[in-house]
Formats: sequence, structure tokens, C-alpha cells
Amino acid sequence: MIQAAAYCRVSTDKEDQANSFASQQRFFKEYIDREPDWELYEVYADEGITGTSTRKRTAFNRMIQDARMGKFCVILTKEVSRFSRNILDTISYTRELKEFGVGVLFLNDGINTLDPDAELRLSIMGSIAQEESRKTSSRVKWGQTRQMEQGVVFGRSLLGYDVANGMLTINPEGAELVRLIFQKYGVEKKGTSVIARELREAGYKTSRGNLRWSGSHIIKILKNEKYVGDLVQKKTFTPDYLTHDKKYNHGEEKLVVLQNHHKPIIDRSLWNLVQSELKRRSRSGPPGGHATRYIFSGKIRCGVCGSCFVSRQSRQKNGLTVHRWGCGRTAAEGRRRLDAQGNEVGCDIGFRLRDDIAREILRQAIASLQMDRERITDRITEIALEAIQSGNIGTVESAARLEQEIRHTEQKKENALDAFFSGQITQAEMRSMNDKYDGELSVLRTRLAQARSNENKVCNSAAFPVNLRRQIAGIMAGETAGDLFYRSLLDSMTVFPNQRVTVQLNHLPMQWSFSLGGAPD
Repeated sequence: MIQAAAYCRVSTDKEDQANSFASQQRFFKEYIDREPDWELYEVYADEGITGTSTRKRTAFNRMIQDARMGKFCVILTKEVSRFSRNILDTISYTRELKEFGVGVLFLNDGINTLDPDAELRLSIMGSIAQEESRKTSSRVKWGQTRQMEQGVVFGRSLLGYDVANGMLTINPEGAELVRLIFQKYGVEKKGTSVIARELREAGYKTSRGNLRWSGSHIIKILKNEKYVGDLVQKKTFTPDYLTHDKKYNHGEEKLVVLQNHHKPIIDRSLWNLVQSELKRRSRSGPPGGHATRYIFSGKIRCGVCGSCFVSRQSRQKNGLTVHRWGCGRTAAEGRRRLDAQGNEVGCDIGFRLRDDIAREILRQAIASLQMDRERITDRITEIALEAIQSGNIGTVESAARLEQEIRHTEQKKENALDAFFSGQITQAEMRSMNDKYDGELSVLRTRLAQARSNENKVCNSAAFPVNLRRQIAGIMAGETAGDLFYRSLLDSMTVFPNQRVTVQLNHLPMQWSFSLGGAPD
């Protein structure tokens, strides 16, 4: 008897019985029963999974593995689009299966991969299926963007708000907690780590129902514009319709921004106060968690227990604030912690490293590197000038960014035309959208011309290359370098009880050792 398997990909969001798993099981069983020498091995089915990628299709991957083990010698599937909508996957897997002597029968398409001309016909059908996926993805994205512009909310519920049917409604219990967090940070001037600890100690639960509050969690809440009644969508996007992987939107696609979209939890005056406070506390770059605000977050380790050092601040009698780094296992505020058996736990390194001393140690390590700083400075200046002149770095408004917006708007016009021909919108709606996009394109092209003019003025200035080189030389010498520069070079710093500190830089084999006084040993 010939063992035959069947594969189907069914949607869980359709009530049509023709697409149900039970219906397809019955279809394949009846088909195989009509073949006297065939016997059904198994029907493999993936539910509600996209056909453009095999990565998440567990049943499909299990079927391929069983084929490699020789458990059957033929696979039945209804059509190419059910097997895969990715032409590369279709060809790759059918070739591999053919090497094992396993043929794939695409019943509706009349293709048997063991036939001599099967790959040519399969390539044509697979290309059609992939192109249909591309068009479907484009139409879906276009439709979702139009819904976003009309105020429909995409996404999950969050602390303080419930999301249902594309609308945000206030959750009273969560809203009170959001107000408490904004009050503690903006009015009481407490740090995010302090707030997280206080919420844990008070027994407040996160939106996921646990007590795992962290400083980064608090930061995300403080930066979420939904709490002031605004809505920003398309913060992430899917650049490839085949992989469906999401990426953070850093300007690749235009955000959808709606002010005063829904009932706020936080009034705008407190929101503005908190945003100003976030900027004030940020040492370099945009406000964020400790990993972006501090050079040494996660980089300093204890030479006794191996734990990361954490940031601590204290105010001296003269009013100055001193920033120190101490072992994370050392009890806060001098208190020893106890485990479940009542034993003391913690680290007894007994030494905290001042932030300014840590910075000086790192600066000295970098300054001691043997390298041709003049040649490196010249090369970096040359690269920076080329980047600015090519539009990769904008001086006032990036020409490259505007060109990207123009391409996106032109794509919207094409999508509107596709939507009209597919019957999703009327001719009047299509003309209205075309007029709107033509107006946007006119404005964008005017701004693009101005941006290119500004870039030419700056780059053609005689003083510009000299000033740029001077800035880069300062960074190379460690004189004007910011926290991001130092953090990118530092691999780790280890602190020992005898007040000895070792430094390891990224991608370098050597290690520097310092005593608390300063110069390398």
C-alpha cells in the first residue's frame, strides 16, 4: 500500500464549512479511498496561519520532517496557495521532497511535482499566489491606515484603558494607578526605580496581573500619549509581507497622529510637566530607561559576587548630589536582607564607585589606546561629509526622508486605485483621495527642493568641513564625547573590595587595571 499524506491550511476566522478542517479531512479521506493502492497516513493542518512563511507552520514543518523519515511517499493538497504563497518556499520544499521520492499533488491546479514539466508550471502558479499575497497585504495595510485616520484603535488593552471594537474606554481602577504614577514622577519628583519599588511594596499589579514593576515599565507609561487623550499609531510596521516580521517605525512609514482623540486620564498640564521632567533627567539622547540614560547601566560588575552594580544618588550637606554605583545584592539603605530561613543574604563588597571616578577611569583607558588619531579623524570626517552630501544626514530637514514620504504617498495613490477596481471604494471616493494625495505630493516636493538647497548651502560652506573635523577630533580625544560614545566602547568594568577597578573595552583583548587613585597599573 502507498502511504499518502494530505496538507491543508485552514482559517479559524471563517465560518464557511468548505474551509473547515473537518470538511477538508473528509475530502482527502474520500479522495484517497477511491485509490485502491493508497492508504491515508495523516492529514496535517495549520489553523489561522499565513501561507507566506513556513516558519510558524508547525504542522507543515512536522510533515516535512516525517517525509524525510520516509513515512509516506505522496502529499495531497488542494492548490499551490494552500501549500505556500512564497514562491521560493514552494520550489525549495517540492525539490527537497522530490529528492526523497515524495511527490506533491496539487489537485485543483492539476500539478504532480514528479512530472517533468511540474517545476515550470509550479513556478507560474506559485508566482501568481505570491503576487496575490502582495496585493492582499497592500490592500489590508491601506485599509488599516484609512481606519486609523478615522480614529479606529488597533492594539491591545493597556493599564487604565480597555480596547474593544476599535475604541478606548477608561478602566477606573487602572486609571487611578496611572494618575498615581504621573503624580509621583512629575509632582513628587521620584525616580522611576523608586516608583517601581513602591508599587511592588504596595501590592499594585501591572496590566499583566503580576508585581514585576521596573523602571523601564514606568518610563513606557510616562511616555504613552494615550493617557493625555492623544493617539499615535503605526509605531511598528511590517516591511516584508512574506515574513510578517514587525519592526519599530523610525520614519520608514508615516505615523498616524490624532490629538484629543479620546477621554484622557491625565490632564495636559501634568502631561507637559512629566515630559519636561523626562527631558531634564535624560543625560543624553531621548528619555528612556537606565540603559539609555547612563553609561554604566549593566556594565559595572561586582568582583565578589558577579552581580551588576546599580545607580544610587545621595545629597551631601552642601546641597550637592553625588551619584554612586553599588552592588545590586547589597541591601538598600544599609539594611541586610533575609531569606526564607532567616539567613542574611547580600554582598559584603563594602565599596561603592563614584560616577565621576568611573568616567575618569574609562576616559583614561580610552586615551591610552595606541592608534593614529589623525588618520582616523580624517577618515571619519570624510565619511560624514559624504553622508551629509548624499542626503543620509539632513541638516534642517532630511531630503532622503522627504523622498521616502513622496514614495509612500505615491504608493497610497496606487492602493486607492486598486481599492476602486476591487470594489472597496466608489469612484467619487477614489477621486477625493487622489486629490488629497496630489496636494500632499505638491507640498512634499516643495519641501524637498528647500531641503536640498539647505544641504547644499551647509556643505558648500568653507568653514563647515573644518568645524566638523574639529568636533570629531574632540570626540576621538575623549574631550567632547557624550555618554553614547563611551557606552558603545565599554564592554565591562569590574570593581573589587581593595578598591581596584578593571576595564574591558569592546573587541579588544587587553584589560586595564586601575587603583582608586587613577593611573593604570
